Amino acid sequence: MSQIHLRAEDGDYAPLVLLPGDPNRARRISERFDDGSARQVNDHRGLLGFTGSYHGTPVSVQTSGMGTPSLSIVVEELLRLGATRLIRVGTCGGIAKGLATGDLVVATAACPVDGATSTYLHGEAYAPAADFDLTRALVDAAAASGIVTRTGLVASVDVFYNTDDDYAQRWRDRGVLAFEMEASALFFLAARAGVQAACALTVSDVLSEEVTTEETYLPLEELDRAIDRMIDVALQAGTSV
Repeated sequence: MSQIHLRAEDGDYAPLVLLPGDPNRARRISERFDDGSARQVNDHRGLLGFTGSYHGTPVSVQTSGMGTPSLSIVVEELLRLGATRLIRVGTCGGIAKGLATGDLVVATAACPVDGATSTYLHGEAYAPAADFDLTRALVDAAAASGIVTRTGLVASVDVFYNTDDDYAQRWRDRGVLAFEMEASALFFLAARAGVQAACALTVSDVLSEEVTTEETYLPLEELDRAIDRMIDVALQAGTSV
């Protein structure tokens, strides 16, 4: 049955779905599918979705948009359409010591600092966590490609340009590696539905008391190369589980 935002039918999406926020990135991912296999299954509201195969394994990619409200709509509808393995492939702002732009972060859990997850939970305490097997597959695929990963906590936030002076320090002191904007809702919705979810993030900028996002944001060509490496890791991991 076609959904309100994902104008696709049952069978249009593979069980494995990669979730970039950016529709241009969704198109780029589809170009990695096996020759001639990619077909567009959604373009409503610019939420581009494609299905094909990767090394013979069915796979889809679906734009999630930015933030947990948008991602939650997309994931709710993907679950109704049969998705069972969801991998967010996005960017993050690194705050942990030693993280550099271009590094790969694999989130094991997400602090739910966002409004959508809080709404689902009615404000009750909860720890949105990634699926262990799918997360391990991401780390193993990265290692096989010679890519070092940082694994651990991220914080899912609603505000990109936060001006609090102690913003990064507070969360760094709690062991958080990076800020991003979608993982908490993804992990919660997957756990509620009993399916697998994981999250790979390219560090696009670093934030500290000395430097700002704008000062450290990767040049777009370098960012694209780092994201391409992450996408290859996600495709290898998702099709190996």
